[in-house]
Amino acid sequence: MIDETRAERTTRLLVSRLDALAKVAASLHHAEATRLVELASVATMHAVALETLQAERAEEIWREAHARHPELPAAVLTLPERAAA
Repeated sequence: MIDETRAERTTRLLVSRLDALAKVAASLHHAEATRLVELASVATMHAVALETLQAERAEEIWREAHARHPELPAAVLTLPERAAA
């Protein structure tokens, strides 16, 4: 079970990171923006693997970020499978 406070903090950090990245993406070369998005996606995968963020919520955050910021380069999220209880 994910600690709600930790999950909320992780959510806020990821949303803030994606919003900040979207603000600077237009001024970066495509390769640089893509690399920063890749790093954010890896951080997301780690948060899910460490169970500080649920996979469903992570996917939702990324969908919402792309809806708010269509200029944000696409990321491929390979989220870990849920462990059997």
